[in-house]
Amino acid sequence: MSLKDFIVHNRAKSLEELATLILIPSVSAKGEYLSECAEAVVALMRLHGLTAEVFPTENGPPLAFGTYTSPFPNAPTVLFYNHHDVQPAEPFDLWDSDPFTLRVTETQAFARGVADDKGHIVSRLLALDALRKEHGGELPFHVRFLTEGEEEVGSPHLGSWVKANAEKLKADYCIWEEGGVGENDEPSLYCGMRGIAYFELRIKTIAFDAHSGMGGSILPNAAWRLVWALNSLKNSEERILIEGHYDKARPADAYDLELLSRLPDTEPELCELYGIKPGEFLGGAMTSGIELRRRAVFEPTLTLCGFTGGWQGEGGKTVLPSTASAKIDFRLVPDQDPEEVFALLRKHFDTHGFSDIEIEYTGGQKPARVDPRHPLVRLAAETGEEVYGKPATIHPMVGGSGPMWWFSGFLGLPVIAPGIEYPGVRAHAPNENIRLVDFDLGTEHLVRLLQRLATPAV
Repeated sequence: MSLKDFIVHNRAKSLEELATLILIPSVSAKGEYLSECAEAVVALMRLHGLTAEVFPTENGPPLAFGTYTSPFPNAPTVLFYNHHDVQPAEPFDLWDSDPFTLRVTETQAFARGVADDKGHIVSRLLALDALRKEHGGELPFHVRFLTEGEEEVGSPHLGSWVKANAEKLKADYCIWEEGGVGENDEPSLYCGMRGIAYFELRIKTIAFDAHSGMGGSILPNAAWRLVWALNSLKNSEERILIEGHYDKARPADAYDLELLSRLPDTEPELCELYGIKPGEFLGGAMTSGIELRRRAVFEPTLTLCGFTGGWQGEGGKTVLPSTASAKIDFRLVPDQDPEEVFALLRKHFDTHGFSDIEIEYTGGQKPARVDPRHPLVRLAAETGEEVYGKPATIHPMVGGSGPMWWFSGFLGLPVIAPGIEYPGVRAHAPNENIRLVDFDLGTEHLVRLLQRLATPAV
């Protein structure tokens, strides 16, 4: 049986395993069913020949961790990182079916977590089965397989576990938790993620909301106070005004720009999706082509995510707010650090007369980079072209964030992300889905990549 036939033949079994994981509504934002899902992942790992157990984290949900020791001499070690938590499924009425019951059609599968990230877990395990078939029931590499339950809420307890268990995680390569194809169904690989620092700002000026007529000219308004503090952070040209914020921001180099120039032009799709015209992106008319792609991933950001203060209900209520709050996030580029951003933000407010603004640092991730010239990236691109019949696109960075730095930075591993996604997966949205053809091809891509990585040991 060929590799392609093996994957197609075993897809139904993998989807049954996926259905079992989907039934567990492991929503980390609510702290629900995370232990149960970790146990289910461990059971699957054992079913696929790994030695696996649940590991506790300090004050957080458990991790699932599996290992395999190869009998082949000089076998490399491959570390898989995935997560078994999912985003909330609300609003439920926008789903075409129950989000926690896998629905499979002739071409697609729908459920919360089917793409992000439970579908990738079963795809990885199927790839290991396919490689065992090729090598007499054994694998030509050692395996470290880690899944966590807090990726969707910033992985607050992962780092301490990685630090404490660095010896267990020693490896030569890391396969990341996602990936797939681009707009033209070409293999799409990324070599880094922006970091993030998320804060909630709060201010209280008076004991309780006051009558706006009685207090409007004599009492401090918390909402205005917070607006003025926010206004000090960024100007109308989108330049962040916090002293020292850009000092460690590493710009895109010449090769990064070359890779960006090779990426498909998605500007028309972005304009249509968000209802804007060319030239209306931040930065104006000059933000187009390579500059648009550069800004999308290599530009530090400060986003006002939400603001609350005073009366928000229907109709008027003439009050002067006593409290106000805002949520902001910074997206960070190499070599910025979220802890340093926190310190600079506090110093900025204190220096500019806003020491009364309370700052809660709710979490962050360091930015991560993998050298796009690394042999692992090259092999992933070559094997991707073999499977998909199209040259791979290599993204030097993506705009989103995740815990990749713990693996690429702290552990020093090259990281790559072949996977089963396509641009229409609707991750985090109603009707999250994968295409079955992408499941097959993404699994095959991973098998061929792992086979090439293990060639010296075979």
